Amino acid sequence: MVAAFNGFEIGPIHGGDTWKVCNFCVANEDRLKRYFPKTLEQNLNPTLSNYFVESKVKAFENKEEFLFTLKHSETRALAGLIYLKEINWEIKQGEFAYCIGYTFEGQGLTSKAVQLLSTHAFEDLGLETLQIIAHKDNLGSVKVALKNNFKWIKTLINEFTPIGEQPLDMELYELVSKT
Repeated sequence: MVAAFNGFEIGPIHGGDTWKVCNFCVANEDRLKRYFPKTLEQNLNPTLSNYFVESKVKAFENKEEFLFTLKHSETRALAGLIYLKEINWEIKQGEFAYCIGYTFEGQGLTSKAVQLLSTHAFEDLGLETLQIIAHKDNLGSVKVALKNNFKWIKTLINEFTPIGEQPLDMELYELVSKT
């Protein structure tokens, strides 16, 4: 476990998460299909989820990408997923991407998880710059960035293309380590 707060735990993805990730993705399909289409596609059934979890555990071990789970401490329900991805060890930079389940939204859980994982990324992983890339209409994601003192840097033109849609401009936010 990386951190705990308000009855929730943040920890690295592990082999025992296969069913939870599958169930989470299927239950939250509508909210994942636009900004997390690959995660959704790779978790539509338990067999796919098993491959997904195995690959993410290996990526975590190899420090290529870090996928964290946010779970309710008592029920062990999977509340959300938080990626620390696009890791560049040369410039010590990484990017957060996150999703929260319908039943857990609006509680500030993602903001708190990003806060704690930012500290972890700076202090334990040695990263110096963290990024969040969000669409301006994704108010929840923008709120997470601003609540955690990420600063708006610029608009990234045609940065992301959701399935079946035109390319979207995305907003880049950054948080730089104080050390």
